[in-house]
Amino acid sequence: MAFHVRGTVLPDGVARDLWILGDRITFERPGVECVTLADGGFLLPGLVDVHTHPGAVGDASTPPGFDAGLFAEQIDAHRDAGTAALRFPGLTGEVPDEVRDAPGAPRMITAGRWLAWAGLSRSAEFHTVTDELAAAAVKEALANDGWCKIMGDWDFDAPPVPYEVMRAVVEAVHAVGGRVAAHCQSAEGVLQAARAGIDSIEHGMGMPEECVGLMAASGAAYVPTLTAFAGGRAEVAARGTARAALWLSGHDTMIRRVREAHDAGVTVLAGTDSAPFGNVAAEVGHLVAAGLPAEAAVG
Repeated sequence: MAFHVRGTVLPDGVARDLWILGDRITFERPGVECVTLADGGFLLPGLVDVHTHPGAVGDASTPPGFDAGLFAEQIDAHRDAGTAALRFPGLTGEVPDEVRDAPGAPRMITAGRWLAWAGLSRSAEFHTVTDELAAAAVKEALANDGWCKIMGDWDFDAPPVPYEVMRAVVEAVHAVGGRVAAHCQSAEGVLQAARAGIDSIEHGMGMPEECVGLMAASGAAYVPTLTAFAGGRAEVAARGTARAALWLSGHDTMIRRVREAHDAGVTVLAGTDSAPFGNVAAEVGHLVAAGLPAEAAVG
């Protein structure tokens, strides 16, 4: 059996018939019984959130952990919002098989634990701190879906992981067929990551202009997670400090680089990073407001 839907297909804006056959969509009527689900409205593929951390619990006063029930609830929130695929660049536990394999669940790409180099100025409670960053990154990439996640820096005004360390991670992970995502929210951190050939740069606060060309040349993706920063801008601005001014400048630059990166051929992707879960449509809106064409913003 297949399901039939008719509506205006986005981003083309053309009214078409399509059929859902298992987990595939076709524009040619299959030779099986078909049931019409909808006739009218707008149709677009499921959205993708490439930066989300469901299931994490803990704060400054509570040890970090993983709540499988909460994970399932937050995955449901993603699904109910039309998100068809998720990437987890940092989890505090293992994805339960019953959630990953549940009918109708989004497709999930894991990257293992957050990995923080021991030489960083500080690390958050969820991070696995190690002196052997390259070896740890290879282990996570092999144990997961080919991705690992490292902290390229932590604070936006603190020294990042040195280039030599980042490059060693990239070479080691690429050697086993994996890819590396890097948290970067300082200008120097983004630059070192782009120079090292990181596969996806997360956040990118204060991104120097030269990084756009480096990312385009290496095939890196940019995941600015604008939603995670937008809500805090007014609070930071109200502080009126030099550090706040640096944050605001870095935020402005991050937004500006969205369109510049796209125009240079860099793939810009939607990622929400923080609660509420199932909020990728808001991230798409922020990307469009930053100048990304709507067709690219929805992936």
